[in-house]
Amino acid sequence: MKAAQRALDDMSAPDYVDRLRFPADPWRLIESEFDEDDLGTTETLFSVGNGYLGLRGNIEEGHDAHAHGTFINGFHETWRIRHAEEAYGFARTGQTIVNVPDPKIIRLYVDDEPLLLSIADLPEYSRTLDMRTGVLTRDLLWRTPAGNRVRVRSRRMVSFQQRHLAIMQFEVTLLDHEAPVAISSQLLNRQAGADEYRSSPGSTAGFDPRKSESLNERVLEPRLHRIHDDEMLLGYQCVNSHMTLAVGMQHTYDFDGDVERETEVQPDYAKDVFRFRAQPGRTFTLTKVVTYHSSRAVPARELGDRCHRTLSRVRDEGVDKQFADQEEWLADFWRRSDVEVDGDDRIQQAVRWNLFQLAQAAARGDGQGVAAKGVTGSGYSGHYFWDTEIYVVPFFVYTSPGIARNALRYRYRMLPKAIERAGELAQHGALFPWRTINGEEASAYYAAGTAQYHIDADISFAIDKYVKATGDDEFLAREGIDILVQTARMWADLGFWRNIKGDGSSFRIHGVTGPDEYTTVVNDNLYTNVMARFNLRAAAASVRKLASMWPDQYHRMVARLGLEEAEIIEWESAAEAMAILWDDDLGIHPQDALFHERELWDLENTPPEQRPLLLHFHPLVIYRFQVLKQADVVLALFLQGDQFSTEEKKADFDYYDPITTGDSTLSGVVQSIMAAEVGYHELALRYFWDGLFVDIADLHSNTADGVHVASAGGVWSALVHGFGGMRDYGGVLSFDPRLPEPWPEMRFRLTQKGTRLRVTIRPDEIAFTVEEGQGLTVMVRGQRVSVLRGEDAVVPLDGQGPRIPGAPDAAAFHGTLRADGSVVTASLPAVVDQEFELD
Repeated sequence: MKAAQRALDDMSAPDYVDRLRFPADPWRLIESEFDEDDLGTTETLFSVGNGYLGLRGNIEEGHDAHAHGTFINGFHETWRIRHAEEAYGFARTGQTIVNVPDPKIIRLYVDDEPLLLSIADLPEYSRTLDMRTGVLTRDLLWRTPAGNRVRVRSRRMVSFQQRHLAIMQFEVTLLDHEAPVAISSQLLNRQAGADEYRSSPGSTAGFDPRKSESLNERVLEPRLHRIHDDEMLLGYQCVNSHMTLAVGMQHTYDFDGDVERETEVQPDYAKDVFRFRAQPGRTFTLTKVVTYHSSRAVPARELGDRCHRTLSRVRDEGVDKQFADQEEWLADFWRRSDVEVDGDDRIQQAVRWNLFQLAQAAARGDGQGVAAKGVTGSGYSGHYFWDTEIYVVPFFVYTSPGIARNALRYRYRMLPKAIERAGELAQHGALFPWRTINGEEASAYYAAGTAQYHIDADISFAIDKYVKATGDDEFLAREGIDILVQTARMWADLGFWRNIKGDGSSFRIHGVTGPDEYTTVVNDNLYTNVMARFNLRAAAASVRKLASMWPDQYHRMVARLGLEEAEIIEWESAAEAMAILWDDDLGIHPQDALFHERELWDLENTPPEQRPLLLHFHPLVIYRFQVLKQADVVLALFLQGDQFSTEEKKADFDYYDPITTGDSTLSGVVQSIMAAEVGYHELALRYFWDGLFVDIADLHSNTADGVHVASAGGVWSALVHGFGGMRDYGGVLSFDPRLPEPWPEMRFRLTQKGTRLRVTIRPDEIAFTVEEGQGLTVMVRGQRVSVLRGEDAVVPLDGQGPRIPGAPDAAAFHGTLRADGSVVTASLPAVVDQEFELD
């Protein structure tokens, strides 16, 4: 172990986390000291949610906060996008997730002195997010100004079992002498997360396009406020989107003594105040049950009735059952999903925290998408992007396919608006919005938004991956096929045929933006063309499969979509002739037709204070250089790896990795995967650490806005696809492991067509165990391996692939000649020092 630890220290980035404050624990994220300087980050890290409802990790007392936050997936307000210069087809309607009424507030007064963490004398403090129980707990000892020691314990849960339910408990015990105690439990309708003691939420200075739009007008119009017995109900309707919401709150308490209780309900708040005389050693326990129901059209009063039913059910079943159900749900989740890395609790803790965030972002989002920040914050306005299909859905495909199916069905519900959007852009078929909540395009900057047509192929890729991994042909026949057909139609219409001298006829796609948003509106972007080719092939193959296996569903689809055989032939022809550019001089695939005509950005000499580039340079400056926000060609090499040779992958990685900034959290995990495959084992591990700790260590300085959910999904991909070497081409699992040298063993689970497989990788072997189902046949470095139930299959490994030290040479291509004879050089744009403020 000592040798392994030395290797880890040599080959990895330093531990970014203060381990005195956040000790390493394989199953829990623990905070041992309260610090008001990073409230935004810890509010995100200690959020609890279930994919439908999310509560930021705000402290119960409510006074100290960066931004209070309670979010419901898909519950949004709309607003008109005002362009400085209008043009036809620009996005017209913005959408922003709404900060719904806050139920977390439980204020404590002892001797009429409030508990305020920022100024309190706290001899003991700990806060813990337990990923086995799904419960956030806090335990502190408060010494009041009068010297009375008070033990305060709390726990908070958003239920995975009952998607509309949250439970909070608050315990108070005086340790020294008796005193009057008051506890005020509240439900408060805040405007955009504003603190009632401040005008607006905390924020970081300066312009940042990654943040949410601010809604200054009132969003939630009161429609209901009432109290019945011990139930308090509030109901609202959004001013513009007309979405409706109701929230119900109910309290019970346990105390051996007299308690005076006072309740109040107003349109924008409800509170329940408990006053009692506390004796030392006698604990007062308050249980707060909260439920949310939302809709696009159902009146708030009817939603209030649903809240009543939820509260009644919990009252009948008891809160202990809810906590037990939560633990049972998570035990099943971890049986399917856990990735175990032996040898370092820091890694194991962070891995499980990231996987837990995926559950919190999507598990009970039933009928909704997966927002970029899940339900932990308002970053990116709560929008859904391509991140879902490329980074998040694959995790669920192989661990919890039902969740993947729900996320894909939400795209199917968007299909009518995607067809409308294609029409607005003069295209046949469907064009899914780049960023959205309700299905309408919400990206005001089309060059890095709408122009990313590849989202059609990304969605189709996820559908094909899901169907092949699960065998869910029923989903394909009824819903998935419509998306595949309509996206294939879009590609066939968007592209065009051209005869290039010496190359014959080819199919071209112009005027698009790939995943790299530092290069926009280009011709023949490699990622787009490669993924469009996949989309066209998958659509044609799926239609023919349907005709063969499901003739009734096939004929219904043909009638529904008006599909003709000539279209399918056209898709197949376009796919075979798709332009996949190649540069003979550099020996690599150009990212687009003109990419290599630009000068290289000298990243090595770019000052740290000018990163990320998008916050310090006008887009036009960035667009003139060869510099990447995130992996583009390299991502194509991963997703469509069977379409490239080993030599091509290595050459492309060597060229593009040094000019990739990592300004996007989507990039590092993909670079880790391909670095591992082509042999840069040290670099793969460093990129993995950057992705693993992007939120826990706030590496991009914006964790306060919410969890980077796609990066969390990418962490799983880096483990399974990168170090585990798993690939799935055509529904056949194959393995070519790349276990990092410091790691003695790694274990992960995969579910394929009803069989759950545990995969164990050691330096000299890979082993397979069937945990559920009948068995599978997999490939290990070209060898066919049958894995049967009750019989472990162990395959010896001759090493962990090529081992190349260091990283690609950033200057390797400097001084080379382009096709026109010019010399490739690296430079930096001129920088004029000036202050910039956003009004």
